[in-house]
Amino acid sequence: MNDILFLVIALVGGIILGFIIAKVIEKNKASELIKNAKKEVEGIIKEAKSEGESIKKDKILQAKEKFIELKSEHEKVILSRDKKIAEAEKRTRDKESQVSNELAKSKKLNVELENKLKEVDHKQEFLEKKQTELKKLHKRQVQQLEVISGLSADEAKEQLMESLKEQAKSDSMSLIQETIEEAKLTAKQEAKKVLINTIQRIGTEEAIENCVSVFNIESDDVKGRIIGREGRNIRAIESATGVEIIVDDTPEAIILSCFDSVRREVARLSLHKLVTDGRIHPARIEEVVKKTRKQIDEEIIEVGKRTVIDLGIHGLHPELIKTIGRMKYRSSYGQNLLQHSREVAKLCGVMAAELGLNAKLAKRAGLLHDIGKVPDTETEVPHAILGMQWAEKYGEKPEVCNAIGAHHDEVEMTSLISPIIQVCDAISGARPGARRQVLDSYIQRLKDLEEIAFGFPGVKKAYAIQAGRELRVIVESEKVNDERAAGLSFEISQKIQTDMTYPGQVKITVIRETRAVNIAK
Repeated sequence: MNDILFLVIALVGGIILGFIIAKVIEKNKASELIKNAKKEVEGIIKEAKSEGESIKKDKILQAKEKFIELKSEHEKVILSRDKKIAEAEKRTRDKESQVSNELAKSKKLNVELENKLKEVDHKQEFLEKKQTELKKLHKRQVQQLEVISGLSADEAKEQLMESLKEQAKSDSMSLIQETIEEAKLTAKQEAKKVLINTIQRIGTEEAIENCVSVFNIESDDVKGRIIGREGRNIRAIESATGVEIIVDDTPEAIILSCFDSVRREVARLSLHKLVTDGRIHPARIEEVVKKTRKQIDEEIIEVGKRTVIDLGIHGLHPELIKTIGRMKYRSSYGQNLLQHSREVAKLCGVMAAELGLNAKLAKRAGLLHDIGKVPDTETEVPHAILGMQWAEKYGEKPEVCNAIGAHHDEVEMTSLISPIIQVCDAISGARPGARRQVLDSYIQRLKDLEEIAFGFPGVKKAYAIQAGRELRVIVESEKVNDERAAGLSFEISQKIQTDMTYPGQVKITVIRETRAVNIAK
């Protein structure tokens, strides 16, 4: 029993002792946790203090930098203000010095002006004395002349007036005679002036057509394709277009020959299309020629419309417009007919305006005057009469019809426009270089002009310019002086008048030039 009690007491004592030991252990752990917590707090506080110090230092540095920046900006503003103030002071000083200089100059000028005024006063007094002396001397000389001549001053004046009257009468009679002779020449001179002004104001391009066109090809291999097997392709082209095709040894070229330029153009365009397309055979040839002929017909109408629009002509019949377009493919003596008709129209308009006539009507007649040269079928009727008949058929005015028919004197002229058309047609056709038949004589006339100038001593160079209307002569300055240059111009003009035949006038310009040349080394 005692043993059990002892065991219970021992067990209870062990439990209590274990509990006490557990409490002591927990207390020790709590104290350690507290110590650790204190250490962590102290570390955190130290870190916070260090971070605060670094932040404080950064803020202090930023504040210092901002202060330095503001200070530098402030110093810049102060420096700019000081600079502006210095510049203003400098300008002020410059102005003050300038004003002082101007004042000094003005004082000097005033002194000089006063001196000049004194000199002028002295000269004026001197001149007045001289004038008084001259009056006395003149009076004394008049008295002496009266004594010598035995006439008074009034009587001498009357005799002088009588002699002057007689001389004036003779001079006036010669002047009247010259005026009458000049008036006789005025009509011809004015007419020449109108013609020359009209010619000079009109300048058109010259186109010389012929009966042959050259079709260029890339290589001679194309010639064989154009000829075709046994010549079937070339025969098909000739029969479809009516143009003779000449394939010879000319490299990279084929010659198209036909008197009708419309057919020749159809053949040229058809060949171009066939060669470009590459398919050349009789059926294709007929198709292309048909399309090309239609294209040329449309182009003829378009050319006619564009021509009448360019010249400002309105209300023409469509058939006349088509006829005008066909003129593009017709030439007369090597001169393109459409270009010739356009030129005549412009000449007629200018000349009619110069003479105070209806310029639009004259221009209309000038454009239509050669429409009889492009008939669809051959006829024995002269082209002027045929053109007049067409104009009457398509409702043109009687003045226009008469001008067309009378421009080669086939019918009588009934209006003032008719001679204008005739004259302008002659001007355009006979203009130097316009037609092939007068080109050689035109070139020869220019050469003769230059040769006449070279026939005089001292002439170094001579050039015929402006289609022979001016001869420019350059002389040697050592051999020909200025007076001789003027005489040389007159002598050359007289020589040209006596030895040559030419239209209009020829202006002779003699140029004498001296040059001094040195070289700086």
